[in-house]
Amino acid sequence: MKTRRLRNLEVSAIGMGCMGFSTAYGKIPEEKESIRLMREAHDRGCNFYDTAEIYATYRNEELVGKALKPIRNEIILSTKYSPSALMGQEHIEGGKLSRNGLRFAIENSLKRLQTDHVELYYAHRVPKEADVEEMAGWFGELIREGKILAWGVSEATVGQVRKANAITPITAVQSEYSMMARQWENDVIPLCRELGIGFVAYSPMAGGLLSGKYTAQQHYEGDDIRRVISRYKPENVTANQPIVDLVMRYAKEKQCTPAQISLAWVMKQEHIVPIPGMRSDARIAENLGAADVLLTDEEYGILTAELNKLKVYGNRTDKQIAELGALRTKLYGSSGVPKL
Repeated sequence: MKTRRLRNLEVSAIGMGCMGFSTAYGKIPEEKESIRLMREAHDRGCNFYDTAEIYATYRNEELVGKALKPIRNEIILSTKYSPSALMGQEHIEGGKLSRNGLRFAIENSLKRLQTDHVELYYAHRVPKEADVEEMAGWFGELIREGKILAWGVSEATVGQVRKANAITPITAVQSEYSMMARQWENDVIPLCRELGIGFVAYSPMAGGLLSGKYTAQQHYEGDDIRRVISRYKPENVTANQPIVDLVMRYAKEKQCTPAQISLAWVMKQEHIVPIPGMRSDARIAENLGAADVLLTDEEYGILTAELNKLKVYGNRTDKQIAELGALRTKLYGSSGVPKL
């Protein structure tokens, strides 16, 4: 597996997004199978794993910690701090968006992950009301104490990145990026390149839509996140078919899969590392294999020019994701957590 640098961290060119092992995308694998798959990815060269305290409200961190404990010294582990209080965090002195709140979060994440540090710790969002420079100082303290080796921000604006980076150098910005989500192309992504910051792309295949395996007739049940994301509405899936057709045409020419073309396009910029979800052996082989699919400058330029002519229908927003909470409450009661 090829590697890339996120400022001071060397990671596999493609990482593993672990959220889907616990929540969001339909039926989840059995715990034993999830653990096996995470370790299988490592055996195939992946050393970069991503989770967050908010994923399945702590349960994903617990699962990831259990799965990766035997190979902990061989991997780069990243997790995220939620500035908003989660279950059991309502009574933190100063609130969750505070120095105390951050310290409470990291200490408990470390326990769940069964480790004494994480290599990369993100602010999962930077609220508009947050003093991002003060926040950067809090993360800097954690770095000096060895609880984290580096820090990052998710879905942050250019202004927030600049201000925060001036206080405590940022190692990575994690935001959505794919052929269907290019909102950071003209500002944050170039800024990261300028400042030596890595860009970690979540949902690099637009939640699987660019793989060509989903149709407008697809049905989603339970608390599947695709029930609230507008990109999956049948009319939008149909309207976005020209983008999928374009990807499939290039995949045929390059003798690879549409998913691999989608990842190769994201990876053409060398400071970007995608973290797709992978919940089967076939997907692990396919996604990690994308590291060997190279688009020439000419191919990338032509493909991007063709993409520029196509309109994207639907999107994925925090407001839509918030609707999932109401859906879970409706399905599972006031806790919003499925009974196991």
